[in-house]
Amino acid sequence: MSSRQSIEIDGLSHLTAIPVATRIGPLLVSSIIASFAPGTRTVPDSLQDQYANIFIHVGKMLEAAGGDWSHVAKMEFWTPTADRDALDPLWIEHFPDPASRPSRHTHVGEGGPARATFIAYIED
Repeated sequence: MSSRQSIEIDGLSHLTAIPVATRIGPLLVSSIIASFAPGTRTVPDSLQDQYANIFIHVGKMLEAAGGDWSHVAKMEFWTPTADRDALDPLWIEHFPDPASRPSRHTHVGEGGPARATFIAYIED
């Protein structure tokens, strides 16, 4: 696969002409991932629920691109607080092997609900 492929999933879309992710060859890069409850524009009050929604959306994007969690190279989060207790359990659930986790950067104090992006590498 050498041409660009726009990735779209059920339950999350942009209101503009932007795909939720793009794949070029083995590289998969997401657009910003909102923490909306799937199929809505509603953001839950709980930060943990916001992160759970993000992980649902990422899983669907990976699947739509022919990948899975093992292909994720990096995730980046924007969050209103430094509440690692809300993010770390989901992180460990999806990446249980401490010797094989993607890199992660968390921007704290960004205001608004949690959001994320990711980069994955999916060889055919």
